[in-house]
This record gives sequence, structure tokens and C-alpha cells, in this order.
Amino acid sequence: EVQQLVRVASVAGRRVDERLLRAAVGDGFVGFDAALREAVAHHVLAVEDDAHLAFRHALLAEAVAADLLPGEVSSLHRAYLRALQADPTLGPSSQLASHALRAPDLPVAWAASREAAHQAHEVLAPAEELRHLEVVLRLWQSVGQATTVDDEDHAAVLSAAAAAASAAGLFDRCVQLARAAVEDTADDLGRQAGLRTRLARHLLAAERLDDALAEAEHALRDVGDEPTAARAWALATYARCALNVDQDEPAVTAGELAVEVARAAGAVDAESDALTTLAVLVVDDADRAATLLATALDRAREACDLDTELRTTYNLALNRFYSGHLEPAQTLAEAGLERARSVGMGNSSYGLELALTVRLIDYTRGDLSPAPPVTDAPDDRTGPLAAVDLYAATARGDDDVVTRAAALEPLWARDGFHALVAGGCAVDALTWRGEHDEAASLAVRVIEFLNRAWDDYFLGGIWLSALGIAALAEAAAEDRLQGRDTSARVALGTSLLERAQETAVRGRPRGGTLGPEGRAWLARAHAEHGRLLGPAGNDPALWAATLAEFDYGYRYEEARTRFRLAEALLEQGERDEARTHAALALEAASAMGAAPLEAALRGLSRRGRLSLAGVHESGTDVLTAREAEVLTLVAQGLSNRQIGDKLFISGKTVSVHVSNLLAKLGASGRAEAVSIAHQRGLIGTP
Repeated sequence: EVQQLVRVASVAGRRVDERLLRAAVGDGFVGFDAALREAVAHHVLAVEDDAHLAFRHALLAEAVAADLLPGEVSSLHRAYLRALQADPTLGPSSQLASHALRAPDLPVAWAASREAAHQAHEVLAPAEELRHLEVVLRLWQSVGQATTVDDEDHAAVLSAAAAAASAAGLFDRCVQLARAAVEDTADDLGRQAGLRTRLARHLLAAERLDDALAEAEHALRDVGDEPTAARAWALATYARCALNVDQDEPAVTAGELAVEVARAAGAVDAESDALTTLAVLVVDDADRAATLLATALDRAREACDLDTELRTTYNLALNRFYSGHLEPAQTLAEAGLERARSVGMGNSSYGLELALTVRLIDYTRGDLSPAPPVTDAPDDRTGPLAAVDLYAATARGDDDVVTRAAALEPLWARDGFHALVAGGCAVDALTWRGEHDEAASLAVRVIEFLNRAWDDYFLGGIWLSALGIAALAEAAAEDRLQGRDTSARVALGTSLLERAQETAVRGRPRGGTLGPEGRAWLARAHAEHGRLLGPAGNDPALWAATLAEFDYGYRYEEARTRFRLAEALLEQGERDEARTHAALALEAASAMGAAPLEAALRGLSRRGRLSLAGVHESGTDVLTAREAEVLTLVAQGLSNRQIGDKLFISGKTVSVHVSNLLAKLGASGRAEAVSIAHQRGLIGTP
């Protein structure tokens, strides 16, 4: 009896409702309670809660079930099926469908799977909903029914499955299902036009922009000229597709007509979608665009159109972010992400976009803490999130930034966003690591790749150019200390600056003006180019102008710019002002956990004798802190002039320090002083 009870339990899986198990074994099994007690006593089964039993180990359940003959398995599934049909309270439709499939009783499995999909939809579980709908579609021909109990035909179920796949973030499968629904309705042109409109929208989510535009055009031709909701959606979708392939004039025309038709047809959801597209096309007045988006958001909520609501929220958050209003942008993005997750659309196209936007705004406002890993999204959709996470990782000084960026390179061809963000962060990380030539080379390679993938004047090129010039400036500074020619680096940096300037003119978004971030990085490119030219070109005014542009709330770059401003001021002998900016930058870097920047500022404080709070001026019992610094640079083979440039003092002052340290060490020359210092541990080993 115990063995029989365990066999029956095993076909239910690791866990089974006690009432269902009792019903499945049947009234003829008179020793149920005794057998159950013995199974629990022997640690085969365990009581999990008031209602469920479970195998102690999942492998034990699998082993027992595997030992059953095929006929026994079918018989036991039929027993569960009869029990569930006799009393539906014993388990959900998904359980009924599972046992019916294995009994097998295909008509029952088909109907129960559709009901299970409804239940999954109600509890916001799109991946589970899709799984059940796939069963319905797979069994359709075998069952031989024209419609489900809800009067849905095959095309309707295909369309529902496509929507579930979209919400689950399975965009390629979504497109396959949506296309099948279109093909399934070839004998009904009007209905097919509506399904084709949905297909176009799914193609947009899958980032197949040209295919989306082609399907939207086809739908618009077939939908007819009457002012119906279907036509409003066809026009709104065409406008959105045209926007995504930079066909702005057709997008405006279709969007305005979509609003007109939607209002005539009472299609508030289509009106909201069209208003969102029109708002994105307003490039010369961010506040007016935000007002349009707020209206569109109200319409989407009124229509209970979740997809359009999330799209509009995302665009409104970006509008505020790129116009420099970071706090409202963060509030909108966080609320939108919470909304997406609360309705089971966290892995949808705009659910993931909102997650990315939240991380980007967090970083911009100075939160460098690592983002929690995404564990429930499809692997092929987490690349952009991984790329954005590199911003904060670079600022923190994580050792693996370059490796993580390289791992994303296979995704460049699929979406240039990976090349832009991961490539740019790798350039920055390489520069912090002192690998300046590699950084500059990578900046050029990413720019050239995106020139081919996007166009010659993509706006992110300003950022990449500034980072490339910064790497060249670092390398040129080392060259000057070693007496090497810097003309090749200056020429490359000049070409990158010219590219940034040309992009600012020709790559402005849709004919509008650069936002705060674009202006800040353009100013940074100019300032870095001045630094590339050497101390004479490193004008504090250029860095002050850059600081003013980053002052909209970009906390990390504001601190980094203050560091460079302090450095330039020191070169000009403006020590007090340099100390002020360096102190503010050090405070911010320390608070954010920006380790490389903090270390650079501490080094600047020691070299420039700024005496910043918390910065220990290194020295020994024998040598002063300044003499120890000079001796360390002497050990690197630098001349007095080169050491002076490094420490912001004159070559004559360096000569005095060298004379003093020679006397203290009892050395006859520089080489002997270095040798004695190494032996005494006054400087690092050679």
C-alpha cells in the first residue's frame, strides 16, 4: 500500500495536494492514512503545509515515476484527470491540462490549456500564459474544433500568444506568432489589416525597423478610408515606424491624421500612441513636447492601454532626462518601471527600456552602486542593461570593465547601442588604467564602426571623441616628460575635435538643438584638446566652461571636470582656486565611491602641495614629503624640468630639492641617491 501510494504521488511531480492524491487513489484504497503515515515516517514524503505533500527529494519522485510502465503512467494520469473533473476545486486548470495531456485526453487538454492561459493572464504571468497557448495551438488540428469555448478561432489564439510572448520579452517568437496570425486571415482583408498593424508593432519591439515599416504601409493600404479605430491604429503605427527610421515628415503627417481619425472613432488608445509620436518629433521645445506627452499619458491611462502607457512614460522620462531635469526624470522612470512590473510587463520592450533608464539616471545623479542582476529577462535582451551598468563600474574602478565590454562586442552588429556604451566605457577604463594608446585606438574603432552602422554624425560621437582626446592628452603628457614628439597625437586629437564640432552642427537630434549633456561633452572635447596641446594650451577657462555645462546634475562628470580644472589652475599658479575645486571634487568622489578619480585627486594634492583634508603628504624620517616625491621621479629618469612640470614647480626649485636630498642621503649623484633610497626602503623597489 505504501509503494502504491508513492507511485500515484510520483506522477504528480515533487508536490501534490493531499486531497487530490486521496481522490486519485480512489475509494477502494482503504489504507490511505496508514500508508501516508508510513511514507512520512520513512522520510519518503513530507508534509509541507496544511494541504500539500512533497517528496523529500525531487530526484526520488523522478526515480519512482521512471520505474512505472507506460500503461501504468497513463492509468495514473487518467485517475488524476477523473478526480479533477469530478471536483475542480482540487487543482487549477493548468494541472488538469497537464494530466489530460499525459492520459492522454487531447480535447480536455486543449480546453484546459486555454483556460489555464486565461488564469495566467489574470495573475500577470505572460511566460506561463504563452506556454499554455502554445499547447492550444499545437493540439488545434488534432482536436478538430473551429473555435475555443470563448469563440476564438486559430488566428485569435495566435494573436493572443504573440501578445503574451511580447510581454514576456520573447520578441522573436512574438513576431513568428503575429506573422502566422496575419497569414491565417488571408481571406478577410479587413481583419488581416488589423493583425498586420499589430505585427508591425511587434517588429518594432524586435528592432526590425525596416520590416515594421513595410508591414505598417501594407496595413494602411488594406484598412480602408473610413474613420475607424482600425484605421486610427494603422496610421498611428505607420507614424511610429516612420519615426524610428528617421522619416520625420511622413511621421508627422500620419501622426496628425491618426489623432484626427482616432478622435472621430473614439479610439483613445490610438490617439495616445499618435500623440506620443508627435511629441517625440517636437525637437525645438522640450517643455512643449513634455506637455504633449503628459496629455498622451492621460489618454493611455483612460484607455487602459498598458503598452502605450509604458511607451509614453518612457518617452516622457527621457524628455526630462535629456533636457536636464534629472529629478522628475527619475521619478517618472521609477514609477514607470514599477508599473511595468506590477502588470507583468517588466520584460516587455518598454519595461526593459524603463529599467535601463532608471540605471542611467541613477548613475548620472551620482549613484555608482552596482545594479542588481536581471535574472528573469531573456538573455538576448539584457545586453543593453549590461552595457549601461559599465558607466558606474568604470567610475568605481572595477577591474573587469574592459573584459565585460569586450564580452558585449559580438552584439555590436545587432544593436549599435552596445558598441557606443560598452565601447566608450572601455575607452574610459583603459585611460584610467594608463593604457592610453589602446584607449585612443578603441575610440577611433568604435566611431568608425558606428559611422557605418548608423551615420557619420551620430550624437554619441561627441562623447567618444572627447574620451579619445582625453586618452591622447594623457599619452602626450607622458611623451613630453620623456622628450618625445607629440605631433601625431595632436593631429589625431584635432581630427577628433573637428568631428565632434561637425557632429554638433549636423547631428543635432531631428533638427533641434543639443541638450545639456551634448553641450557638456562638446565643451569637454575642447578642454581635453587644450590639455593635449600641453600646459600652454590647457586653459582653465575651457574647463570652467565645461564645469558650467555639467552643472545640471551630472555629478560624476562635474567632479571629474573640477579635477581637471584644478590641474589647469595649478599650471597657471592659481593655487587657492585650484585647492577649492580639488577639495570639492575629492569630497564628491569619496562620497560616490569613484576610486580612480579619488586616487587621482589625492595624487594631485600631493604633487601640487594643496594640503587637502584627509590627504597624507607622504615622506620619511630622512626626507621631506616633497623630497620623497622628487626622488621618486628622479628614479623614473626624469630631468629637473620634467619633474617640475609634473609637480607644478620650477626646474630651479627641483634642483634645490635634489641638492638637499643628495646631502641628506650622503650621495654623490642622482643614481647613487636612488640606489641608497631603494636600499633603505625610502622609495619603492626598482
